[in-house]
Amino acid sequence: MLGDPLLSGGIGLEEVLIVLVKAGVAFGVMLLAVILMIWFERKVISDLQNRVGPNQAGPFGLLQTIADGIKLIFKEDLIPNRADRWVFALAPFLLLVPAFVSFGIVPLGGDFQDNGGVVSWFGRDTYLQLADPPIGILVLLAMSSIGVYGMMLAGWSSGSKYPLLGSVRASAQAISYEAALGLSLVSVIIVSGSLSTHDIVASQAGEGFFGFVPNWNLLLTGVVPFVIFLLAAAAELNRAPFDLVEAEQELVGGFHTEYSSIRFGHFYLAEYMNLITMSAIMVTLFLGGPAGPIFGPGFLHPVLPVVWFFLKVMLFLFAAVWARATVPRFRYDQLMGLGWKVLIPLSLGWLLLLATVRVGDDQGWNYLVVVAVCMGVLVGAAALMAAALSSAHKDRIAEEVS
Repeated sequence: MLGDPLLSGGIGLEEVLIVLVKAGVAFGVMLLAVILMIWFERKVISDLQNRVGPNQAGPFGLLQTIADGIKLIFKEDLIPNRADRWVFALAPFLLLVPAFVSFGIVPLGGDFQDNGGVVSWFGRDTYLQLADPPIGILVLLAMSSIGVYGMMLAGWSSGSKYPLLGSVRASAQAISYEAALGLSLVSVIIVSGSLSTHDIVASQAGEGFFGFVPNWNLLLTGVVPFVIFLLAAAAELNRAPFDLVEAEQELVGGFHTEYSSIRFGHFYLAEYMNLITMSAIMVTLFLGGPAGPIFGPGFLHPVLPVVWFFLKVMLFLFAAVWARATVPRFRYDQLMGLGWKVLIPLSLGWLLLLATVRVGDDQGWNYLVVVAVCMGVLVGAAALMAAALSSAHKDRIAEEVS
């Protein structure tokens, strides 16, 4: 929180109280967003599949998620005899807490064009985010890594072979796509020049190309890191078409098979918290966060950035639900092949391209020549890799035949 102007003059009781209020607001916003997101997913999928969806609990079925939560609270909490009780109870929180911490570094509003994203709370200047650590991106990667422990420990502590297999599969999937996700993040850092999420949003504010094209990292990084991040995030979140972690036909229910009652509800809550958090992260990194045009009467100026942020996040959430309703699930070999053979080499190659272009720009090299040479090297490397993979595939088939 070193970058927040609230703390620039020291930390006293007033600053602590404001931070606590911001934490309460962020937690409340996240819980409300999860409740609405579960309802939204059910409604959208039912519409896409020509069904009705929840419509009994509350108006338009809005209270159905709360009804499901109450049911889980009052169900019997079963713990397997062979389970490690302490680890079994701790594992769900290793997924919940990182999701909320990651959400805390996301700027939710503020005028980034004219006021640098600063808002006034109780007469004090601050940012509309819980914390702005100067190493915010590293915090995001650390929290993402802790989530892997939650999945692995949940399956291992259950004392059953099926959750253990599910946790091994989930951990392998998350670790495999963590590399591609991290490399795509480095591309954003190179363009923005900062690890702070607030600074990354600030670098995307203002006029872009030709005065009307947004100055978003989506365009500045060449779109490829955004696509890689989108696919890697879907795989890490176990969302379709990469939801093999919960492939009921093979693993019963995945790493949380033995969980029941509110403990299972914690996993369910963490899944949607992670989905909302990762959507907010993608908006922050690639689509300018809450930055957007400010217009209209003065009372709308503090509200419009929050509206822009909400609309951008809803775009990703709708895309995730749409993919779940329409895209078939990958095979596991396809999943791992996409991560190791396509996304990681592509993200690494594109990162080297962006770094070379930045160095060439600093040294005054011809831009077109630099891009042409880099693209030629990338195409050649891709051709060599494709030839090596094809040769290995043919050798493997020959060995199987013989």
